Amino acid sequence: MLGAVVAVNLLDAGYAPYRGLFAVNIALVLGLWLVLPWSRGHRGRRLASPAFLVATFALGLTGSAGTHVPLTLLAIANVAFVFGMRMAAAILAGQAALMSAIPLAVGRPMADVLREVGFLVVFAAFVLGMVASVLRARQLAERVRELTVAQERGRMAAEMHDSIGHHLTVIKMGLENAERFRDRRPEAAWDEVRQAKELTAAALADARRWVRALRPLALDGHLGSAALERLADSFSGTGVAVSFDVTGTERLLGPDTELVLYRVLQEGLTNALRHAGARFVRGSLAFEKGKVVLVVADDGKGHGQGRGFGLSSLAERVEALGGTLSSGNAARGFELRAELPA
Repeated sequence: MLGAVVAVNLLDAGYAPYRGLFAVNIALVLGLWLVLPWSRGHRGRRLASPAFLVATFALGLTGSAGTHVPLTLLAIANVAFVFGMRMAAAILAGQAALMSAIPLAVGRPMADVLREVGFLVVFAAFVLGMVASVLRARQLAERVRELTVAQERGRMAAEMHDSIGHHLTVIKMGLENAERFRDRRPEAAWDEVRQAKELTAAALADARRWVRALRPLALDGHLGSAALERLADSFSGTGVAVSFDVTGTERLLGPDTELVLYRVLQEGLTNALRHAGARFVRGSLAFEKGKVVLVVADDGKGHGQGRGFGLSSLAERVEALGGTLSSGNAARGFELRAELPA
């Protein structure tokens, strides 16, 4: 698009006196394009959006022979992403008014003016329609993310209730029994106290596991394989040896892919600690052609047939990203394997 603007200017001898100014204008447009924000989150760069709009509009004055209009529409679309649809519509209305008033003031035919304004209105409606669709898609994606987080929190709450809640209930009953036995059967009372102490340690270990599980994806600023490695390291104090390695050339992954890989590793480690009775767990992340593969394997006793809620939920999330999740008993222990497009 910008190449067409430059080509028209160079071929039109009538714009020769303005080519120096035109070159500066083109350089400004290119420089601003590199720093343009495309969402409201980049507050430090928001001023680049109106500056880019002015720079593209100025091309019409420095010699673009009208070929700058698509660039100006692109700039208005950027304004809609950064400042909202109302601001973009107001700018379009102002531009249409200028395109009507100035030519008519210098005596241009009404038919030519209406044709140019009509061209602007038609393409502006198309551009703003596309922007509205993208913004709506972003809202839906954010809503899906919120629902996913709510679903996962509900699952975690249920599992915490089943594990820690069960321990606390038994501890309470044991201490009540110890209180009843303390005079008549002191040995039985001490047995209840010892059992309560053991259950307290188990409940504390469960609580620590859930604290690890609730940590965010970015651990101290780490993402990708670094975040997964830190998650694996955080399980090192549980009495189970945990290792993690990466093969292949690492490349940038989408945030949804990173989050799902994080949850797969988290589920594999937690299941190995809670159910498998494993002594060693190995996580392996492999970057292959067109995909990334995460395998979590333990040397425990394996799992029963079928998937629990956690694995079923993970499988749905993996499949939603176009990947596959498989799990089952291996030659020694249990293996969880996730393949995702990369």
